[in-house]
Amino acid sequence: MTDLIERDVPVAAEGEAGDAVMAARRVFPGWTRTPAGERASALRAAAAELRERAGELAELNNRETGKLVEDGVGGVLAGAGTLEQYAELGPVHRGRTLRGDWGATDLMVPEPRGVVVALTPWNDPVAVACGLLGAALATGNVVIHKPSERCPRTGQALTGILARHLPPGVLRWVPGDGRTGTKLAAHPDVDVVAHVGSTATGRSIAVATARTGAKALLENGGNDPLIVDAGVDPRWAAGQAAQGAFANAGQICVSVERIYVHRDLAPEFLAALTGEARKRPDEVPMPPLVDRRQRDQVHEHVVDALDKGAELLTGGEVPDEGPFYPATVLTGCTPWMRVMREETFGPVAPVRVVEDFDQALREACDDRYGLAATVLTDSMEHAQRAWRELPVGTVKVNAVFGGAPGGAAQPRKASGDGFGYGPELLDEMTRMKIVHLNAR
Repeated sequence: MTDLIERDVPVAAEGEAGDAVMAARRVFPGWTRTPAGERASALRAAAAELRERAGELAELNNRETGKLVEDGVGGVLAGAGTLEQYAELGPVHRGRTLRGDWGATDLMVPEPRGVVVALTPWNDPVAVACGLLGAALATGNVVIHKPSERCPRTGQALTGILARHLPPGVLRWVPGDGRTGTKLAAHPDVDVVAHVGSTATGRSIAVATARTGAKALLENGGNDPLIVDAGVDPRWAAGQAAQGAFANAGQICVSVERIYVHRDLAPEFLAALTGEARKRPDEVPMPPLVDRRQRDQVHEHVVDALDKGAELLTGGEVPDEGPFYPATVLTGCTPWMRVMREETFGPVAPVRVVEDFDQALREACDDRYGLAATVLTDSMEHAQRAWRELPVGTVKVNAVFGGAPGGAAQPRKASGDGFGYGPELLDEMTRMKIVHLNAR
C-alpha cells in the first residue's frame, strides 16, 4: 500500500519552471509548422508504445498511489485509445469559409494557442493526462506536463514515452508540488493552463490566468448525486450505487458522492448496499486510499455525519496501519452534513431517504458543484426531467459509469469550465483567426 513505501517526490529547482516555459516557446514555431499528418503519426507511435508498456506503467502507478494494477492497465489502455482518437481528429480539425464579396475570400482558421501547461491528477494519471496532452499536441501546441506530486514517476514515465516520438522540447516534464504548479500557471508566456484536480486549486489558477490572459481549462471537484427512483429493482440499484461509490475506493472524478433513495425502496436497498460494501476488499477488490492524508479527510466526513445523527451500517473504522479505509454505508443523512455538501473522495455511500422523486431531484440540484449525476428510474418522464433540470455537465440514466467514445462534457459551477475530451477539446486548444483575402 502507498504509505508502506517512501514516495520519492522530485521538485523542480528554482527557476526551472520559468526556464521550461521559455524553452517551450522557442520550439513552438517549428512544431506548429509540422504537418498535421506528421503530428498524428507521432501520437499513433506513442499510443503503440503505451499499449506495449501498459503493465509496467500500471505497476509504477500502483507503487505510487495504490491503484489496483488491473485498473491501472485499463487506464493506460484508455489513454492509448485517446491518443489514437486525437491522431484521427487532429488532421481533420477544420475552420470555415465565409461568404463575402465576390472578389474576396474569407476564412476562419484555427491556430494553436502556443504553450500549454497540463496539471494532471493522481487518481487516473495516464488516462486523464493523455486527453490533455493528445489534444494539445495534435493541434500544434507545445506542452509542459506537471503531474501530481502523488504520482511524479508515473507522470515522468508517461511524458517520456510520448516525448520519444516527438521533436526535442515539444513535450516537457516538470516535477513538483503546488508551488511549482503555481509558478507555471502564473507565467506570462503560458497560453493555456489545463488542470484536473481540486476546486481550490482550480480557482487559484483562474485568478492567475485572469492576470496573464491565458486560457484556463478546468475540471475540478464534484459532489455527484445518485437518485434511486420508486419502481426500480432495489438490489440492482444497490449494485449500481456500490460500483459508483466504491470503485477505486471512491477516488474517481465522477464517483457517487451522495445517494437519494425513495422511501418505499429504502429498507431493501440499504440492506443490499450494506452487503455489497462488506464484500470489499475480500470478495471484490478495492484499493487503499492514496495516502493517510486522504484517509483522514474521508474519516472526518464520516465522523461529522455520525455526530450530526447519521447511522453507520458498515465500515467507518480507521485501520491501525496504512491508508486503507473500509467501504462505508451511512443512512439518516441530512443536507447539512459534510458527506452531503462536500466532495469526500473516498469509499463512503451516504444515503438520504426521500419521500418522492420531486424531493430527490430538488435536493440533488441544490449543490455548488456541477460535474455529473446519475438517475436510476423506470419512468421516462422522470428521466427527461432529470437530464433537463440537473445543473451538471453529465447526466447518466440507469448506469453510474459509461458513455460513447468522443464525449466531451462541460463541468459547471465549482466543478470547472471548458470541454474535456472529444472533438471539442481541440477547439479549446486552438483559437480562430479571421482571414480576408481581397483581389486588387
